[in-house]
Amino acid sequence: MIEAVLFDLDGTLFDRTASVMAGLHRQYARFAEQLQTTPVTDFVARFTVLDERGYVRKAIVYPQLAAEFGWTPGLAQTLCDDYYARYHDECIGFPGLAQTLADLRSLGVKFGLVTNGSEQMQRGVIRALDLEPAFDAILISESEGIRKPDVRIFERALARLGVGAAQTLFVGDHPINDIAGAQGAGMYTAWKRDLHWGECPQADWVIDDLNELIPIVQRISV
Repeated sequence: MIEAVLFDLDGTLFDRTASVMAGLHRQYARFAEQLQTTPVTDFVARFTVLDERGYVRKAIVYPQLAAEFGWTPGLAQTLCDDYYARYHDECIGFPGLAQTLADLRSLGVKFGLVTNGSEQMQRGVIRALDLEPAFDAILISESEGIRKPDVRIFERALARLGVGAAQTLFVGDHPINDIAGAQGAGMYTAWKRDLHWGECPQADWVIDDLNELIPIVQRISV
């Protein structure tokens, strides 16, 4: 019987790739005069590679871009500051997010969110997507002092929800941080397919869209 569903944020509920792409194009437009010698396609493509899905600090990414494209001194810092200031202007949830949460709630399950990252950045995404009211527990690694895949952050989420691991499904896109970590805590797992990370054969289920969670939860709860 499933009593709770725990979610990762980036790449699972929050379409970070689409959001960052939209943000980069808007940033380029704001600084078009300073960036006119750098084609927008090159700017976005190199940022995407250097950023590594958000695992590389922008204080490293922008200076590397400046070195490669020969920008004027100080532009890298200006763009880095602008990136963080405007990051939450472009927060795109995956299709079916609100409806999936509503449908799962109708099944009587509790919701938890477990995400790595800074409190300010992740909390801003959560608020931009209006997720706070839907979740019974939200754990952000910076505030918790523990990062996925450390099993303790998953166990802490279970404790806050008052549920057991065997009655919980974890949904995430990262094969190690999300799936292996949650399995280490004894949970069922559903991998939201992201081929950037390769494959994830160890997951109990593989989904492409969030609404695929409904029949999974119903099946386990029989």
